[in-house]
Amino acid sequence: MAVIFILYVLAFLLSYAIVYFLIPPLRRLAFRLDFVDKPRQDVERKIHREPIPLTASYAIFAGFFIVYLLFSRDFSLETLALFAGGILLLTIGTVDDWYKTKGKEFPALPKMVVQMSAAVLVYAAGISFTGFYNPFSGEYFTLPVVLQFLLTILWIFGVTTVINFTDGMDGLAASLTAISGTTLFIVALVKNQSPSAMMAIILIGVTLAYFHFNKPPAKVFMGDAGATFLGFILSVIALDGAFKQATLLSLFIPILALGVPIFDNLFVIIRRFMQGKAIYQADASQAHYRLLRSGLNHKQVVLVLSLISVCLSLSSIILLLMQS
Repeated sequence: MAVIFILYVLAFLLSYAIVYFLIPPLRRLAFRLDFVDKPRQDVERKIHREPIPLTASYAIFAGFFIVYLLFSRDFSLETLALFAGGILLLTIGTVDDWYKTKGKEFPALPKMVVQMSAAVLVYAAGISFTGFYNPFSGEYFTLPVVLQFLLTILWIFGVTTVINFTDGMDGLAASLTAISGTTLFIVALVKNQSPSAMMAIILIGVTLAYFHFNKPPAKVFMGDAGATFLGFILSVIALDGAFKQATLLSLFIPILALGVPIFDNLFVIIRRFMQGKAIYQADASQAHYRLLRSGLNHKQVVLVLSLISVCLSLSSIILLLMQS
């Protein structure tokens, strides 16, 4: 047990260090290439006042996979699917971010197709939501294959999207991802799921290192490329961990762990649908924008939403302990 704990600590420290030391040179490169998010007075969502580099995603991606492969030594089909899915998201995210540097909006359909493709790769590799234990009989209820496929794709695509939607304020997406990752790490430890625990602790490391540069006022952004990647990894950790051998009640554990981005963006999507707007149409209707308009400053908004996320995460851990 002590050896495993040391491995987790080393994985965390190394993933943190890689991202911490990669971001500054990538930041300088972004300025040279003009790969920066420029402030726009005509867009309510653009709340920064200076050009911000969009290159943190590459440090996050490198930090995660270098450490994961080094410590897990898992070169299976599942890892290949995870890597390939991450590359897809990084690529389409980079294209989207490049459009942003030119003051343009990249079409939503290609992004959706690529994000769905990344989810299909994960499913095809064998990481999926297969069913749950019946709380009354104790028997495992296996879902029909079609339903397994649809729920898995919906979960991966949904979490990928909501984390991306949450990335609209300095430090917010990083804070929420770190809190959710910590919760999923604890869940994996309790359930003796070491692969998921390793992924989670590495995700926490890269996210906190990024937060060091992204906390208000941000010195760097991860853009759509980084935000979708973090959401993608979070969704896979939950599928490979918290959703495995779940009871009907414990299905809510990962949902609560990701509660703030999930519930906030469900509200936003329903509101856009009722108003006849495109679901993917970017606006300033997320909770962080509403709190900002209510009079809170950036740091207060991040703190409030992070505290809510901590409360929901603690609720999910209590639910987990009740099931143990």
